[in-house]
Amino acid sequence: MDNLPKTWDDWIENFKAWQDNVGYEREWMGDFDLSIQFDWERAGDVIEFGDYAGRAKWERSLQVPHQSMRDALVSMITVQGDTEFASVEQQRHLLATAPTDYDRYAAARIMAEEQRHGWQMAYLLMTYFGQQGRREAQKLLERNAQDGDRLLGAFNRPMPHWLDFFCYTMFVDRDGKFQLGMLSTSAFKPLAASMGPMLKEESFHLGTGSNGLRRIIKAGVIPLDMLQRYINKWVSTAHDLFGVDESSSAHWAYVWGIKGRWDERKKLEGDVEVSKETLNEEARMHYHEEIVLEVEKLNGYLPEGAAKLYVPHENFNREIGNYKRQRCTTDGAVFTGSDEDWSAYIEAHLPTAQDEEDLKELFKQQWVAEKPMTARQIASGIGAKA
Repeated sequence: MDNLPKTWDDWIENFKAWQDNVGYEREWMGDFDLSIQFDWERAGDVIEFGDYAGRAKWERSLQVPHQSMRDALVSMITVQGDTEFASVEQQRHLLATAPTDYDRYAAARIMAEEQRHGWQMAYLLMTYFGQQGRREAQKLLERNAQDGDRLLGAFNRPMPHWLDFFCYTMFVDRDGKFQLGMLSTSAFKPLAASMGPMLKEESFHLGTGSNGLRRIIKAGVIPLDMLQRYINKWVSTAHDLFGVDESSSAHWAYVWGIKGRWDERKKLEGDVEVSKETLNEEARMHYHEEIVLEVEKLNGYLPEGAAKLYVPHENFNREIGNYKRQRCTTDGAVFTGSDEDWSAYIEAHLPTAQDEEDLKELFKQQWVAEKPMTARQIASGIGAKA
């Protein structure tokens, strides 16, 4: 790591080299403001939960009581930053095949915002955590999703086409919303203050996914059973992102006050008891409930008599947790058939090689309904030269 940055300006130069290496043209950002943003008021001044509740939030890393807590903060910030840059590496190539001008704009804006979020996390590492932080900030630019060495498996998965992209932004980016929300009450004030602006931008990512899936349904070109298989693929991926069911890391992060529950402030106001042993499972439950409601909204756009879309059970197709690689159906039941029966079941419920071939032809049609761009979106220049 010969180019370990000593200053923030050094890191920015390395970031530009990363853009060049992954083939991201800076002009695709248009007038997007790649900047560091904090919402100090929303972050609050007092630690809200855990063993240090009631004390002033920590504004510098040396105020954090123990090295193990500082290490946990560095790890959380690093993982969050890693996902942001990985998403750009996964999605960059899609700009060349955008189905509409609006979708090109939306994807380019999402990638610009993901880079800003990565900047924000790198800034925290560079500014508050000394040489350890500088080292991790540089590593954010050295790992690459195309090489399969990003920290979380979901962010190494190929995203070959726009159907994947719409499902990804609908379901995987929604996991991101939950993760940011749980960090928004952190006892480390610069981290908590970073979350407000990031959450505002994240809402556009989720909207892009839900809007894209609605427009797919309206166009009526993609078969609904095929759409369901891609939903199953990315929902199960998102379920994994919440981590193992009983997590000691989540337990101690709560005890230390550095990562809370989803809707922590509402739960504190409602005197909702915390179960430190099942924090990941609780967050996954809230996520699952939300996406069930979102898919129910999509069903309102289906043609009359069509089979309803659904959200697969949390046990289905898991690679992490108690049901890792267990044979469970989309409704959560344990599968009891033969190996051949299981293979046939999976082929009916997850995307197949034939689906990928069929999509090549379907994408030649108007497979997603048009969406006009606003005057402001056009004037922004975001994605215009992609």
